[in-house]
Formats: sequence, structure tokens, C-alpha cells
Amino acid sequence: MVFSRGEVHPIRDPAGDRCGTCLRVHPQALCSGIVLAVLVQLLIVLAYDRVLTSHRSSVIHWHEVTAHGRNAFMGLLEGQHAVITGGGSGIGRATARRMTDEGASVAVIDVNGDAAHEVAAEIGGSAHVADVTDPDGLCDAVDAAATVMGGITIMFNNAGVGNQSPLHEWAPEEWDRLLAVNLTGVYLGFRAAIPHIRASGGGSIVSTASISGTRPAAGEAPYSAAKAGVAAITASAALEYGPEIRVNSVSPGMILTALTEPLLQFLPHERARYERTTPLGRIGEPDDIADVVVFLCSDLARFITGQNIVVDGGMTLHGSGVDGIFEQVFRR
Repeated sequence: MVFSRGEVHPIRDPAGDRCGTCLRVHPQALCSGIVLAVLVQLLIVLAYDRVLTSHRSSVIHWHEVTAHGRNAFMGLLEGQHAVITGGGSGIGRATARRMTDEGASVAVIDVNGDAAHEVAAEIGGSAHVADVTDPDGLCDAVDAAATVMGGITIMFNNAGVGNQSPLHEWAPEEWDRLLAVNLTGVYLGFRAAIPHIRASGGGSIVSTASISGTRPAAGEAPYSAAKAGVAAITASAALEYGPEIRVNSVSPGMILTALTEPLLQFLPHERARYERTTPLGRIGEPDDIADVVVFLCSDLARFITGQNIVVDGGMTLHGSGVDGIFEQVFRR
């Protein structure tokens, strides 16, 4: 057979009568075939290089995430409008910065006006002064935030206070203060924000509870009761407002904030104990909580609601977060 210009023709073997196969390729066809083969090889090389470059890029990105923690941002909250109470310091401040990094516009509410304005200036957000125990004042601040941002899709009820005392020695006014800020303040946050979140088409609410609510310790009765109440309100609200609004809470462990620093200054030896008894080997930072709050407010948590997420490095696997503190302070 003769192959010419893509055709096959039978021929007779010159050495005898039997038929054979002879491949005769036209020069033009041969040239075209070589060009095609080269192009195919080039495409394979380019495709491999793209895959290798993509892999290398992903490795570098992962290295940046693991080496620098929160330096890589993914736009998890792009287009969202968030309000944070207690946003002037600690967990609130860290969350304001983290939400901004992920694309949200953020309104900072704090009873300390200077702190609220300082954080707002850092993130390019708005500052509003309000006490979360004041129903009208908090509503006015949330309304103003909604006006500035063009709506609200996220509410982070974070304002809180703490103290310690033997149960029968709590002054009634101090008992009331802790419940008012830590529990009623959360309710008032829901009350102020839900109409705006509904008007925006839905969103997410996260509130700060505590491991003191999941594993109470001596000396924390009103604080523990209030924080356990936050987890209960969270579950109830999730039932009432889903699927339009997802509702969750976070329970921080020992986190280095203005609320815990006095304790560690008064009992400096406790720092080493916390680090030793926490499986992850350190005291937490505000960013550890902020990352979880951002996750809960993002679409990554789209099927999570009514949950209280403990973020304590494993501390409460052994007991409560402040075991032994009561005895050292009140039974000396």
C-alpha cells in the first residue's frame, strides 16, 4: 500500500507476488505533521507550567497563612455591614479590624467614646457612643450606624464586664450591673439590630458568651449566670429568626484583654499555670476569637446556627477557666 496525501493504495512487493505495505508520505504532509506535533508538545509544556505555577502559588499562599497567621485575606465579608458593641478594645477591637480586612464596613459602638473613635479611625469605620444597658441609647446608635453604612447585615454583641465575690456578699447593685451589661445588653443588641438585618434581607448575629457559662467557677455567680443566659438566648433566637438570620455565640477561654490583665497582674504566677494546663500551650489573644467570629458571620458557616462555640485552646477539658482563683483571693 502507498500512503500519499492521506490516502492508502495497495502495491505489490517487488521481491515477489505477496502483497506488502509501503508507507509513502508526501513532503507537504510530513511538514504539516511535524508542525502539529511541535504545537502539541508546546501546549503540553505550557499547561504543565501553569499547573506548576498554580501549585507553587498555593504553597506560597499557605506558607504565608501559616507563618503570618492573619496576613492573608479572602474577602469573606465583602459587602457586609457590621455593628460591634464593646468595639473599643480587646476582642471587639480585634474583630473590627478583622472584619474590615475581610471586606466589611464596620460601625464601632462603645461606652468609651475615645476608644470607639480611635478604633473607627484605624479601620475607616464609624464610631458611636452608647451604653448597652440603655435601650434607647443603643437603638439610636444602631440606627445611626445603619444610616452611615446603608444597612446592617451583621451584629456582634460583645460588650461585657466582670468581677468576683462570694455569692452571699455580692452587692445587689453590682449583681444587677453584671447581669445588665452581660445579659440584658445582649438582648438589647438583638432588639436594636434585628429590624435592620431583616430590612437588609438577612444576615448573622454573634454574641460573646464565656467558658464561665459552660464551666462555672467559684466567685463568678452573676457573670456565669449571664453568660449561660447568652448561650440560651442564642439558641432561642436561632429558632425564631432562621433561616433569615443565623445566630451563634462564642465562649472565649483565657484571653489576654483588659478584662483579664488585672487578674494576671494580681496573680502573675497564674500565667504559667494557664499555659501549662491549656493543651495548646498558651493564653489566647483577641485575634483568636475574632477569627472565629468572622467565620461564623461568613458564608463558610452557612449551615451553622444556634451554636455556642468554645474557643479556649482546650483549657476547659480540665475544668473551669479560673479554678483556684476564688480560694487565692477570698480565702487567704
